[in-house]
Amino acid sequence: MMSAMEDPVVTDKFIVIGDRLLIKPLRPDMQTPSGLYLPPTVQENQKTQSGYVIKTGPGYPFPIPAETDEPWKEPSERVRYIPLQAQVGDLAIYLQRDAIEIEYEGERYVIVPQSAVLLLIREEF
Repeated sequence: MMSAMEDPVVTDKFIVIGDRLLIKPLRPDMQTPSGLYLPPTVQENQKTQSGYVIKTGPGYPFPIPAETDEPWKEPSERVRYIPLQAQVGDLAIYLQRDAIEIEYEGERYVIVPQSAVLLLIREEF
């Protein structure tokens, strides 16, 4: 599902920071079930949108405990993270108001904090 939608060479250039997700938004239906055609401004003003998670950040930074009880140890500079619940390939339904839209090489993406994601749909293989 993801391989046909996204070129991995392009997305390998992206480094997602913190608790954010890079999402390829799905194109909303241009026509309502009753047959009315909606202009793009109506679709963009919807409260929720959906799309596939392309990349995830490392997660929430976790404070490193102070190692004052062992003064001979080298201080650890490694940052630890609490991983995100979202995974690459998940279908995410997110709040539109929290999404930041970007365009890269003619493709539209959104950057969304995990807190703006309302639901994840995961296809288990």
